[in-house]
Amino acid sequence: MRTMTTTPGDSAAAAGHQLSISLLTREYPPTIYGGAGVHVAQLVPQLRKLIEVDVQCMGEPREGATAHPENFPPGANAALRVFGADLSMAAAVGDVDLVHSHTWYANLAGHLTGLLRGIPHVVSAHSLEPHRPWKAEQLGGGYQLSSWAEKTAFAGADAVISVSAGMRADTLESYSELDPDKVHVVRNGIDTDEFSPDPGTDVLTQLGIDPDRPSVVFVGRITRQKGLIHLVRAAEQLDPDTQLVLLAGAPDTPEIAAAIGEAFSHLQSSRGNVIWIEQMLPRAQVRQVLSHATVFACPSVYEPLGIVNLEAMACETAVVASGVGGIPEVVVDGETGYLVPYDPAQADDPAAITAFEADLAARINSLTADPERAERFGRAGRQRCIDEFSWAKIAAETVDVYRRAIEVHHS
Repeated sequence: MRTMTTTPGDSAAAAGHQLSISLLTREYPPTIYGGAGVHVAQLVPQLRKLIEVDVQCMGEPREGATAHPENFPPGANAALRVFGADLSMAAAVGDVDLVHSHTWYANLAGHLTGLLRGIPHVVSAHSLEPHRPWKAEQLGGGYQLSSWAEKTAFAGADAVISVSAGMRADTLESYSELDPDKVHVVRNGIDTDEFSPDPGTDVLTQLGIDPDRPSVVFVGRITRQKGLIHLVRAAEQLDPDTQLVLLAGAPDTPEIAAAIGEAFSHLQSSRGNVIWIEQMLPRAQVRQVLSHATVFACPSVYEPLGIVNLEAMACETAVVASGVGGIPEVVVDGETGYLVPYDPAQADDPAAITAFEADLAARINSLTADPERAERFGRAGRQRCIDEFSWAKIAAETVDVYRRAIEVHHS
């Protein structure tokens, strides 16, 4: 571990004091289902090389963290049960210099811990509730609670970390009362040792994917945010020889599950070469599927950064993605893949959506028809991951934000 550099007046970093933090999160290995969980899983080991890190998470007991079940009050709205876990987390945090919370699930715990212990609170913005109104379909009135928790935590935070410049702009737009000097950009990253090209084909054979034919792959949960419905519709226009591989499960609501199922059934009836894997595959298997894909498709309608694009790029796969949120900070148009314009303000305009889906299909077709260009984009994508998105770099930048937050808190 490294002793923290001190600055005059920084009471939390007296000479010889090792900076210690408590990181609060809903997801932690082995239970990970989204980008925020991947972020935490990769960040913590790197932070522990620099500072002391305690982890408080939610769910079943596990190694390396203190877990808090989401079971109180029994039978209550899901958001209320999260708040119950938040109270347990706040009570469990020990003697640390700073608390760092990830997503609205843990924001309330971080806010309360900061008040209770008189220590700085840093919030990581992986997404913003005002930009996800469809969550009301999943949480009901709990969406108002999640929105309140996020807004309250952001307003009281000593620092906010945004995972992209686009996310920073969205944060300041959504919460205009925030001091811009407190909102920092520290991007998501990728472990290029874990995600690297896998020449094997055993997983492909098991899943029924032909490695000798072009394929377009989607990996993600079935949510409105991920835009899977647009890819399924766009696939009607893909070259008939192209395989569409969907590693997609965990629908947010029965309604979105039904909508995707109906669109998928229609697609199957109109063309072959469609494979839908609904269970969550181990990361090693996902890596092999990505490695053999001609194109990775990311049709998200909202994406603060998009770790999944980094995972595909690290496997030397070209990406075709919607140009929203932080995705343009990851995918370089015409160099590591293609960006397809999408305007969230036109989400209810059938003509605009039809045009988006047609553009998505056209960009994918242009790469499946030109495998050499796809391979060139893939090689450039992996190099970009290595150069710009290492977790060691991100951990160091995160610790710098901690130090600045401590200075602000004690000034």
